[in-house]
Amino acid sequence: MRWLLLLAAALPATTRASFLSGETLDAAATVLAWIVIFVAPVIAIGLFLVVHVLPEKIAERNHHPQQGAIKTLCFLSLVFGGLLWPLAWLWAYTRPIGYRAAYGTDKHERYFIEMGERAARGELDALELEHLRDELAAMAETGPLPKVLRDLPAKLAQAIPKVASPPPAQPPAAAPATGGAR
Repeated sequence: MRWLLLLAAALPATTRASFLSGETLDAAATVLAWIVIFVAPVIAIGLFLVVHVLPEKIAERNHHPQQGAIKTLCFLSLVFGGLLWPLAWLWAYTRPIGYRAAYGTDKHERYFIEMGERAARGELDALELEHLRDELAAMAETGPLPKVLRDLPAKLAQAIPKVASPPPAQPPAAAPATGGAR
């Protein structure tokens, strides 16, 4: 018990919870309060919004055929505090099962528009161009093409494939030396 009293007597009489004191402590507390009240919520809301549009961006990158519905689900997820966000995330990474059978493709119309523009500029090789023509033909077999794609087969018929660049010339191989002493 005595050693506790000695230990208590050895401790300083005043202790500080901060390395700052006086006006400096007040100024630091004011700055910290402004950050916590205004800056942190803005950053948190920004991160929340960025995370909630990720499924929409993934659907656009993958040319998902139902990206409009995924975009709507992302918006509804914002309204409902993020409860629908996991569904939007899963939907963005999956393809609808019967979509290809019903529409002849599993890609969004924007994909075909972009590929048609690339074909018109001569950026597609013969294999890519033929694949695009086949996809449009498969879509036309299931029913009429959407209005924005109706003139695309005619444009693709006129498209000239990109010419493959010839492989770089290699120096001729050196002939093996013949002769010599045996």
